[in-house]
Amino acid sequence: MVNKLIFDNIEYILDDYGQSVKSLALRLDSADKEIQEKTNLYAVFTRAKNSYIQELKREMIAKKSGVDIGSLFD
Repeated sequence: MVNKLIFDNIEYILDDYGQSVKSLALRLDSADKEIQEKTNLYAVFTRAKNSYIQELKREMIAKKSGVDIGSLFD
């Protein structure tokens, strides 16, 4: 459970407020966690995309030149 929030460098203790504020704070915390999860997924998919692009480049160069560049680094 979220016990405090900080807005504009001011700390608010949620025990000093009613249930509606506590409920909103929980939703805010949930939204923050969801954003972090999506940000992490974005990083994973971006890395995968870049890997696919590199592999495509290698395949296209190998096809065009007849040289398997990947085997040069193995």
